[in-house]
Amino acid sequence: MLKWALICLVISIVAGALGFTGVSAVAGRIAKIIFGVFLLLFVLVLVMALAAGELIF
Repeated sequence: MLKWALICLVISIVAGALGFTGVSAVAGRIAKIIFGVFLLLFVLVLVMALAAGELIF
């Protein structure tokens, strides 16, 4: 999931550099949403692992 967020971020940067502001804005918004979902899932799994007493590192 993090890979897709980074891909959308790169697309946003390249589109912005080439002047495609609409595409850049949409790709940037998608990257932010995907990264937020990734972060939420990561924190959820981390809390669940700590609550179960498992060491995940």
